[in-house]
Amino acid sequence: MEQESFDPPIGVGEEIAPGLRRIVAPNPSPMTFRGTNTYILGTANLAIIDPGPDSPDHLDAILSTIGDAKVQLIFVTHSHLDHSPLASKLADQTHAPVLAFGDSSSGRSEIMTSLAAAGFVGGGEGVDLWFVPDREVVDGEMFFSAEWVLKVIHSPGHMGNHISLRWNDAIFTGDLVMGWASSLVSPPDGDLSDFMDSCERLLSEKPKSLFPGHGAPVSAAMERIEWLLEHRRGRTNDILAALADGNKTVEQLTAEIYSDTPAALHPAAARNLFAHLIDLSKRGEVFAQPTLRPDALFRRTI
Repeated sequence: MEQESFDPPIGVGEEIAPGLRRIVAPNPSPMTFRGTNTYILGTANLAIIDPGPDSPDHLDAILSTIGDAKVQLIFVTHSHLDHSPLASKLADQTHAPVLAFGDSSSGRSEIMTSLAAAGFVGGGEGVDLWFVPDREVVDGEMFFSAEWVLKVIHSPGHMGNHISLRWNDAIFTGDLVMGWASSLVSPPDGDLSDFMDSCERLLSEKPKSLFPGHGAPVSAAMERIEWLLEHRRGRTNDILAALADGNKTVEQLTAEIYSDTPAALHPAAARNLFAHLIDLSKRGEVFAQPTLRPDALFRRTI
């Protein structure tokens, strides 16, 4: 219910936890829900998480909200166009460095690197090809101020350079875990094997709540992460069942498995299915003819 009723004011800094404010950017869409959540942590020495899209109105909203407070660090969870483009302009205004895992090709798995080199381009929110952080962070790195402590968790899956940030018993999860929708996993930036591993990693942190890149906070953190893992396992089983009666393309699998989903959402569903098929191919459970690509013919090997 907390997700269905989520209807925050746009461009307004709201305190959603002691020492934490959220501003929702003016970029609602089927992929971004009400808009991108920009988080402001602290009151005097600030960390800003996910500045958001290149929007003058959103930049003004952030600057108005922070007032004269010092921005210590700007974090970008991943470099999709709804999260990272405003970072450089915010840095120019606040003189704070932009921190991220790397540019938009960082953190890709070997197989996704090969797909990208072959010219395969994913879809979804769109990649910020120009994004370069001022400083690259590493998994497990800690950042401190007098008001807060943040721990970096490299959490690829939605994107190779995706990070989550632990704060007390909560985690800022970017687009890896959200309450309103399951994360898009779109090759070559999204990798299902990495996604599953990252969700397991978040479970090991035992968070009590999550602050996602879109939508309301998730209060039942462990249950939501476990649901996402089971959802993906279920989708894998759906694919194997659909291939049991013959070889099929991604397009055919999408029409069969997502028969109750509006056709306008089938392209995103197809990218998700391709991510599952890549994972199954890596595990030797399906074979792609003539080679692993979206228009291949897939068959079961077991």
